[in-house]
Amino acid sequence: MEGPVADRSAQARPVGRKDARRNYERLLTAARTAFTEHGVGASLNDIARTAGVGNVTLYRHFPTRQALLEALLGESLRGLNARSDELLASPSPHQALATWLTAAVEHAMAYRGLVDALVDSLADPASELHATCQAVKAAGAQLLARAQHAGTIRPDIDASALFSLIASVAWAAERTPAHHDRLLAVMLDGLHFRVGEPARTCWASEG
Repeated sequence: MEGPVADRSAQARPVGRKDARRNYERLLTAARTAFTEHGVGASLNDIARTAGVGNVTLYRHFPTRQALLEALLGESLRGLNARSDELLASPSPHQALATWLTAAVEHAMAYRGLVDALVDSLADPASELHATCQAVKAAGAQLLARAQHAGTIRPDIDASALFSLIASVAWAAERTPAHHDRLLAVMLDGLHFRVGEPARTCWASEG
C-alpha cells in the first residue's frame, strides 16, 4: 500500500477556491502524463508529488483511482455517447456501428491497463466510472440494434457480448499494436450477418 506524502501546502495555509482549482488541474495534468507513461496502475503518490501537492490534497479531489480516471476520461466517454447520437442518423446502420466500434476500441486503448479498469467499472455500481460506462454501453446497444434490424449484423449478439468483444480486441491490440487494424477487421467481419448463414448462438459449439 502506498504510504502518505506530507501535504505541506495544505498545512501552510487554508486552501481557497483558486488554489483548489489549480491543484485539481495540476493533478489531472500529472495523472495524464503518468498514465500515458506507466499505465493506469501508476503510483498515485508519485502523481501527487509531480503535481506539487500531498496525497491529502489528491484524495480530497479524487478519493479513488476510478474517480481520477472519471475526471480524465468522463468527457471523452460522454463524447462517445454524443458520437453515437450522430451516427444513429447515418443512412448506413452497418457503417455507423463499425465507425463507433472503432472509436470505442481506440478509446479503451488510451492508457495501458485501461480496458481492465473499464470492464471492472462496468460491473461495479460503486465505481465512479460505472454510470458513464453504462451510458456508453447503452449508446452502443442502440447502434447494434439498428444494424441488426437492418439485417447486416448477426442477431445472436447482445450489448454485453459486444462490449466483451470491444474489451478483447482492445486488450489484445494493446499488447500487439501491429495487429490493431487486423484484429478490428476480424471483429467487424465476425459481426457481419450474411444472407443464408445458419442461425446459431454466440456460444454454440462447433461439431
